Amino acid sequence: MGKVAGRVALVTGAGAPGGIGFAIARALAGAGAKVAVTATSARIHDRGRELGAFSHVADLTDPAQAASLFRAVEAALGPVEILVNNAGMVQTGKEVDRARLAGWSDAAWAHHMALNINTTFHCCRAALPGMAARGFGRIVNISSVTGPVVTIDGSSAYATAKAAITGMTRSIALEYGPRGVTCNAVLPGWIATESSSEDELRAGRATPAGRPGTPDEVAACALFLASEEASYVTGAMLVVDGGNTLQEMKGA
Repeated sequence: MGKVAGRVALVTGAGAPGGIGFAIARALAGAGAKVAVTATSARIHDRGRELGAFSHVADLTDPAQAASLFRAVEAALGPVEILVNNAGMVQTGKEVDRARLAGWSDAAWAHHMALNINTTFHCCRAALPGMAARGFGRIVNISSVTGPVVTIDGSSAYATAKAAITGMTRSIALEYGPRGVTCNAVLPGWIATESSSEDELRAGRATPAGRPGTPDEVAACALFLASEEASYVTGAMLVVDGGNTLQEMKGA
C-alpha cells in the first residue's frame, strides 16, 4: 500500500514537529512522494530540511498567498498531484476563543471560518483545475469528528467549519470524479500532539482503545487515501478516533 512514489504532494499546516501535518508529510516522503510543506511561520523551513522537502511560508486564509504557494510548488517540483489540507484549528500567534453560539462576535466567527474552511477552499480551488486537466488528483481534507459527528460546548464555530469541510469533500468528489480526481476526509478524534491539554489526553484515555491516537496513525490513513490503491474511494469520511464516537454512555 502507498503507491505515491514520484507524485508531487503538498501538505498544509505542517509546521509543528509533533503534529498531524508533519506526520503526514513524513509518511508521504517515506513512500517516495516529492513533498512540499507549508505553514504560516518560518519554522516550516526546519520541517522541510528534516524531510528534504520543499518548504514555503504562506497564510492560506489569503487567497493570493494560496495561489502563490501553488505556483511556487509547481516551479520547484511540478504541479500538485496530491493535496492534503491539514491547515486549521489554530494559527501561530493568534488566540482562538471559546464561546456558545450567541456569544460569537462577527470577527471571531469570521476568524474560525477563515482558518478552518476558507484555507481548505482556497487550496482546493487552486489545485482542481490542473488535476482535472491531467486526469489525476488526490485531495485529502483533514476535518475532525467535532462538527461532522459530535460537538463540544464552546466550540460551535470550529464545529461548524469542520462540518463544512465534509460538505465540500462530497461536492468535490461528485463534481470531479469523472476527471480522475478523488476527494476524501479524515476525521481525527483525540490525538496526542505537543499542543494537547491534559483534559484532551484524559479524554483519549477514556476511548474504547484506552489511549489517545498518534499523528502517525492519522498519517497512515491519509497516505492510503492519497495513494493509487484508493482510486475507487471518494467522498468518504474516515473516522480515526479509537472508537470514541461509538460510546453512547461515557464517564465512570
